[in-house]
Parts: sequence; C-alpha cells; structure tokens
Amino acid sequence: MAAEGGGKETNDIKTQFTTREGVYKLLTHSEYSRPNRVPFNSQGSNPVKVSFVNVNDQSGNGDRICFNVGRELYFYIYKGVRKAADLSKPIDKRIYKGTQPTCHDFNALTATAESVSLLVGFSAGQVQLIDPIKKETSKLFNEERLIDKSRVTCVRWVPGSESLFLVAHSSGAMYLYNVENACGTAAPHYQLLKQGENYAVHTCKSKSGRNPLLRWTVGDGALNEFAFSPDGKFLACASQDGYLRVFGFDAAELHGTMKSYFGGLLCVCWSPDGRYIVAGGEDDLVSVWSFSDCRVIARGHGHKSWVSVVAFDHCTTSVEDGDPPAEFSGSDEDFYEQIHFSAGRDRANSAHSRLSNRNSTDSRPVSMTYRFGSVGQDTQLCLWDLTEDILFPHLPLSRTRTHTNVMSATSPPATGQNATNTISTSTTNPSGTNGKDAVSNSSTGGNTPNSLPGTLPRSNSLPQSPNPAGGGSTPNSHTGSSNSSCSSSNNNTAKGSSIIDSALIAAGVGKFATLSLYESRKERPEKDHKRVHSVGGVGSKSTDKLTQLSASRAPKGDTAKTLGTVLCPRMEEVPLLEPLVCKKIAHERLTVLIFLEDCLVTACQEGFVCTWARPGKVGLLSSQNNPTNSPSGTVV
Repeated sequence: MAAEGGGKETNDIKTQFTTREGVYKLLTHSEYSRPNRVPFNSQGSNPVKVSFVNVNDQSGNGDRICFNVGRELYFYIYKGVRKAADLSKPIDKRIYKGTQPTCHDFNALTATAESVSLLVGFSAGQVQLIDPIKKETSKLFNEERLIDKSRVTCVRWVPGSESLFLVAHSSGAMYLYNVENACGTAAPHYQLLKQGENYAVHTCKSKSGRNPLLRWTVGDGALNEFAFSPDGKFLACASQDGYLRVFGFDAAELHGTMKSYFGGLLCVCWSPDGRYIVAGGEDDLVSVWSFSDCRVIARGHGHKSWVSVVAFDHCTTSVEDGDPPAEFSGSDEDFYEQIHFSAGRDRANSAHSRLSNRNSTDSRPVSMTYRFGSVGQDTQLCLWDLTEDILFPHLPLSRTRTHTNVMSATSPPATGQNATNTISTSTTNPSGTNGKDAVSNSSTGGNTPNSLPGTLPRSNSLPQSPNPAGGGSTPNSHTGSSNSSCSSSNNNTAKGSSIIDSALIAAGVGKFATLSLYESRKERPEKDHKRVHSVGGVGSKSTDKLTQLSASRAPKGDTAKTLGTVLCPRMEEVPLLEPLVCKKIAHERLTVLIFLEDCLVTACQEGFVCTWARPGKVGLLSSQNNPTNSPSGTVV
C-alpha cells in the first residue's frame, strides 16, 4: 500500500501527497464552507455534496460552486487555485425548514452568466428547480409527496436535454420528469411498460402531460446513486441490495449486472470513454466492471470503511489510437512495435477533448491508462491506476515498457519495484451493440470456468515497501461457477446462460452476496464491520479477512451463493489493485471527490470543501491571498 510513515504519523491529516506527476497540495486559502467557517455538527445530517457549473463568463472566472451543509445551501463564484475564496459574499444562500437538501445538479447545457438551472433534492422527497443567479425558485416537484415520500438520493439532468431530469429515491424507485410538466393533484396511476429481472418500468397514465413521465423500480432497497454513460445512452445504478445494474436508458433494457462482495453499493462512475464502470460501497472495496465483457476485471482494497465516492480523473488519463491487440501472436518486441506509444501523458484539455469525442459505442480501438480516485468514511483519499496488465492480463508485456508489480497469488511481492507509465489497449468494445446483444462466456454443453489470468496482478505505479504477507492466499478452483456475463436486451435470458445463474440472480436480490463457497475459520460478530474501521488494509491475509467477514455477514438461510460466480468473483479470482496514494485528509467522513483541470476537490461531513492544486498549479496563487483558514472558527 502507498501509505507512508508509521505509528502516529498514519493518523495525521495530510496536506499534500506525491504521485509520479508531482506533488498535489492542499490550498487552505481556497477552502469553501459556511461564511464563519464553524464546523458543522454532522450527526444525523445528510452528506455534504458539491456541484460545479461553468457559465462561460467573459471575465475568465466562470466556474460556480454549490454545496449543501445541513439545512443550508450555498452558491459561490469558485476561484479554485487562482484566488483565495471570499466566503463573505455568496451569490445565493438558502436555509430550509422541515427538510434538508440531499443532492443537486446543474444543467450545463443551459447555463449562462445571467441564469443557471439547479435541481435540488430533499430528504422529504421533493425536488426544487431554482436559479441561484436570479435568486428565483422556478418550480417544486412532488410538493405534496404524492409521487414518493422517501428521501431523494440522486438527481441528474438527462444528458443533452434542457428539460428532462431523473430522480432516485431511497424507496428504490427512479422517476423521469419534464420541467415543463406539472405534477398531478392526486397520486399518479401507472401502466407497465417493460419488465425484467428485478426491475420494472411504468408509464404514468394521464390524458394530459403530467409528471412523472416514467417510474423505474430497481432492485430491493434504496437506490443510492446512478450515473449516465458519457454518451448518455446507458444508465448505471448502484443499489442497497448490493447490485450494480446497467441499463440501456432509452430502451429500458438491462445490459448487465454485478454484485458487491457484501453489503450495499453506494457510488458508481463511468470511465471517460464509457468502457469501464467503477463502483464502491459497504464492502470497503472499489470494483472495476467491464462494460463490454459484463464482468469484474479488478478490485481495489485500500479503504478501511465504506467507500462514499468514486470518480475518474479525465485529466490524468492518457489516450491514443492504436490497433486492437486481440489477434496478436508473436514476441513482446513485435507486440510493442504494433502499438504507437505516446511521448508522454496527454495534458488535461487534449485528453479530455479526445475522450469526449468518443462514446461507449465507438468501435475505434484506443490504448490508455485510466486514473480514478475514491474517498470514504475512513476519511481517506485513494488514487488508483488501471494499466494494461490489469485490463489485458493475457497479453505479453515487455519488461522494458512496464514495471508494474505482477505476481502470482501464491508468491510474495517483489520489493522496491518502480512503476512507469503503461498504456492499456482496449480490445472488445460495446460498439454497434447499443445494448442489444448479450455477451456470454457459457458454452452450450455446460458451465466453463471463468477466463481468468493464471497470475493475478497487484497493480501499483509507485515504489512499494516490503509486504511480507501480500497475496498469501491460494486461488480456489471455480469450475462450478456460472459464466453468463450479460443480460440480453432482446431476450430476458441469454441462451448461453446457465440455469443456475438465473436462479442465483432471482434469489439473490435483497440479500448480501456474502456466503463463501468454503467454510470460514470462525464466525465473526456483527460489530466487526464498524462504520469507521471495518477491514484492515491490504496486507496480512486480507483475502481471508474479507472472506471470513463476508461469511459472517450473510443472513442465515441465504441460498443465493453468488460469491464465486461471474456476478461476484472471489477476491483471489480477480486482480487486486493497490492504491497509488492512500492518505487521511479529513477529520470527518469524506463525501465528495471531483476532478477539475487544475485541481481536485474534496469535501467532508464537517462542511469544508477543499481544493487540492495539481502539480505545477500551486504557484498561481500569490502569498498575500492566504488568510488564516483553520477549522477553528476564524472569520475571513
């Protein structure tokens, strides 16, 4: 693990950290919070959330920030690394009574210097449309709570639309609204439009245009977060029942599913090109899921408690065109001659623009290294790299090109190994399918073992300290596991899928996938999975810890043994990522992680929104703009 120091040092709040790009530094003078900077009493309150929008201001300072703290909602000019924050002059400030803001989202498509459209979801179920520049409240949806009475967990504008937005609730339902339509004076009546495995979509029966347009019911339990793919065609949903479900949004058809190791999934995000999805939750892990293969390709273990947010860093992702290596056969040297390596990492604007020109159905091959981050209730920030040894473990790797630490799960890791930038080349892609074709690894004659690498890599792009017990478990045989990967959009059950897999999915909804296919050494009490410190870091027998803990958390009589199947492979069956960076950066649990071009932004439940300057960007601020900014209540 990339944790530095020992003893008491590991509990210190870090104000900077180093990656191969350089040093990221906390800019205390650029911290946003309540105007008096008094820490917020977060007990029983909803998570602090942050939303950004650019209004294309001619002054060059067009970024705007919105964040909620308790019952309060703030809207500021965001000056980032350019200038110190001025908390005495919020553009708009609102204090709500009887309910609390839980989430919000700007419509970037309609934002101007004179007007922005901001959706705000609330703990009592309502959704408000406001314009914080004009200081107006446009509309209130679900005002009488006739549509849904439960807490709003996530709200998003539909990509490319000026009027449609999607709202998720802790009831497990999602609703599609049109800002032009009113809500009815009575509870809406619905008609079934489409139904599949553990989800259903209904239309609202009304003679005139009424909200909601559609109602989705997904899984069992709260729908904690959803995210649209970069092209807006697919929707990934993270639910409390532990399932990640990916839908074709327009067709309302299930593309694929994944199950958490145990517990609920709390957060989800897409890679910039739509090829991969990362989800995190109550198993303390980050799981990387391939959109095209519909399977888990890696897990990351660095957090000691629930993972609150996962996000890809568009600006530190290298991308270049290349030939697909799937059909390659030959030496390592010939393989690398066929790939056009970039001279260095693309800068933020070029990488982002090139990724934006691609979507999740683009057929052109691309080779890249993905960077993503995560924050959790353990107050830690982790950064991760997805490199080609993880994405394509069957391809030959040149030792001159990559020094990523690759090891067998039965052998100890090499020590002091430096890692250089690697470029991964994508093979199978979701092009042309539009969610219509099922992908299945099952043979007609029976179940086939999952296609897994013989040696499971632990990836880390920084030098590692000796880890005497890393990867000490022996991989178990999984020849009996189901291998059906994707749900067909044209058929509810793919022809190649095994009957066992279908039964597991049907029986597993609403329950943790926590039963091990072998007995744990001893039962662990419920208190072992605490809110703040549940599972230790990667190290001594971490796989055994997770397996035993998952078995102890399983409800009695649970027959949905999804652990060990393609829905939820065991820890030793997929590569294990170790974080590039794993730092404690706050006193309270972290609830926000956003990557911007010149910085990254985090926020904790105390109500402090922090800016971390990227390497080389810290000098943009002059020293005279450094007011005292400690969380002790100093007024700016």
